[in-house]
Amino acid sequence: MTDLTPTAETIKAAHERIKPFISHTPVMTSATFDRIFRTSIFFKCENFQKVGAFKARGATNAVRSLSPDTLKKGVATHSSGNHAQALSWAAALAGTEAYIVMPSNSSPVKVDAVKGYGGRITFCEPNLSSRESTLLKVIAQTGAIEIHPYDDPRIIAGQATSAFELIVEIPGLDMIIAPVGGGGLLSGTALSAFYFAPGCQVMAAEPEQADDACRSFASGCLMPSVNPQTIADGLRTSLGTYTFPIIRKHVSGIVTVSEESIVRAMKLIWERMKIIVEPSSAVPMAAIMENKIDCAGKRIGLILSGGNVDLNNLPW
Repeated sequence: MTDLTPTAETIKAAHERIKPFISHTPVMTSATFDRIFRTSIFFKCENFQKVGAFKARGATNAVRSLSPDTLKKGVATHSSGNHAQALSWAAALAGTEAYIVMPSNSSPVKVDAVKGYGGRITFCEPNLSSRESTLLKVIAQTGAIEIHPYDDPRIIAGQATSAFELIVEIPGLDMIIAPVGGGGLLSGTALSAFYFAPGCQVMAAEPEQADDACRSFASGCLMPSVNPQTIADGLRTSLGTYTFPIIRKHVSGIVTVSEESIVRAMKLIWERMKIIVEPSSAVPMAAIMENKIDCAGKRIGLILSGGNVDLNNLPW
């Protein structure tokens, strides 16, 4: 853990800071799931969050942490997904500009959403080096401050508030399961469990075809993904320098699941719970369905990370 790792007080302060702007998302249960898997699952529904994903928490905390003078210059990031939407929304709410670098092959639905929230888009080639170099040019031109999608202590503290709310509302959890991509949600979840629910284990799940976190966790050193191909587009990013040490210290394990299981889990949640979740949200449920995590007889918190799907391109 670094000196910048969010503390219990930092997470509580982030929760107070963002409370007026974000949704306190519901915790839902399903008797059908509990019966099938012989457990008690409490779903933290970030699919009902502002902009449709937990990313609104971190983006709001980061934007609202800036000084008035810094805020006037705007914020900037590179993202093709939920963070782009969340930062655009949070910036507009704070009365400033969001400059978003997006790959040229970004989903038209997501491009339209970013524009709808007021984000100023600059397109780039669909690779990391182009995203980063284009962002540097945008920052040089605008003076905006970068808000990284996940590798930022302010983002981690904001994402931690989801598990914080879950722990306060549902005491006595044995385990919390979260999906992992860049690790902002997972590292925040792990810190909240460590500070506010001692004894509550934290597990993570990710796609087999984007397994950098699992490999990094096992090896003890960062092993970035190379061209990950998974339906769970929110989990294609690799762990960061802030998120990885927190995950190594406070997460009990990371498992991987197949693409088929992700689709089955997503469909099952839609059918049985009557709620819309995106593929990334279904990954923890897929881990339970594959018996990758021992949940029998336990009280399990499961974070449904978001619900942004292209309804014209569903996987079934």
